[in-house]
Amino acid sequence: MSSLIKILLVDDHPLVRDGLRARLEAMPHFQVVAEAGGAAEALEQARLHAIDLVLMDINMRGSNGIDATAQFKLAFPQIAVLILSMHDKLEYVSQAIQAGARGYVLKDAPGKDIVIAIETVMSGGIYYSAAVARQLAKPQTQDTQLTSREHEVLRHIALGESNKQIARALDLSVRTVETHRLNIKRKLGIEGQAELIRFAVENAQGI
Repeated sequence: MSSLIKILLVDDHPLVRDGLRARLEAMPHFQVVAEAGGAAEALEQARLHAIDLVLMDINMRGSNGIDATAQFKLAFPQIAVLILSMHDKLEYVSQAIQAGARGYVLKDAPGKDIVIAIETVMSGGIYYSAAVARQLAKPQTQDTQLTSREHEVLRHIALGESNKQIARALDLSVRTVETHRLNIKRKLGIEGQAELIRFAVENAQGI
């Protein structure tokens, strides 16, 4: 990426923010323009600075990062929000995406993940840490997780098959396959077809 990405760090631990700033500003196309220790301060910083992306922690004093994300999307819909958290619970991931976050990165993920995540989000995509993506793809009984049939459809999507090909392989109607695609995207917080295909390919081994 050639254009400068202006970032707001939101975490109530100054040492964490210092470490993130050092890591991010080692990249020539990243600039940390502001920091905040909570939601109210973050919103104020967003009013004072031109910001492209917010790197948001979940656990903070006062309003949590998920509530803060929802507030950000209402006040500044043009600013992308990326969650950086120590929590890998799917409940948090689902709530964050529903609040408007464009990605979810674990704090114990490799350092390069945060760089890739920011670049992916700023290119219009959605990014999950590998550990989170694997959990999202596991069949669960909860409504937010994929059914065994949706897993089958996702595997065929990873192979690059069309709806007609998937319908033929699974003995389903094309309309049913289209419904499965819509449900998969809704559950995973994915918007476009290209992003769905990329998710399927990147997580093919764990599906």
